[in-house]
Amino acid sequence: MAAPVRGIQLTRAEGLVLVLETPKGRGVFASKDIPARTVLEVCPVLVLDPVENKEYIEKTDLYNYTYNWPYTPTGNGKDHLKGSEKPPTTTQAVILGLGSMFNHSNIQQNVGWERDIANRLITYTALRDIKEGEELCISYGQRLTFQDTEADEYFEDTGPEDITSWLDYTELID
Repeated sequence: MAAPVRGIQLTRAEGLVLVLETPKGRGVFASKDIPARTVLEVCPVLVLDPVENKEYIEKTDLYNYTYNWPYTPTGNGKDHLKGSEKPPTTTQAVILGLGSMFNHSNIQQNVGWERDIANRLITYTALRDIKEGEELCISYGQRLTFQDTEADEYFEDTGPEDITSWLDYTELID
């Protein structure tokens, strides 16, 4: 009898489909109702070398699908970016599986994600009940590299009216 295989259990919930043509490009949609708190997917992460990321990946479309990821320098000096005396503390990571296919939404966010730095994984979980046909969206945060088509609508509904209120508001959500 063979010894049991040790490893990390990767999960993908039933009812997830990749739609190739949406107003946002590719996107993940529910092909059936998904209950809140369902683990949607556990995705392996490929952490990129910061020098290779800067020199190569940032010049490609792949960069648009990467996540910020904490980086631990190797200590050999080879991970210093040109013109920098210190190694970087963050780099980019490619999320395998459906992880890099979730589109951004602050208004319709229905998926949360959590990094497992040690095991180089991200777990995606349904934040609320998701109905069949609904797009699954995460928040990319406040520092977007594209124009957020929902921003005006989002801040019109939820944002403060004057700059003093805005500064108080941003401190609460940061």
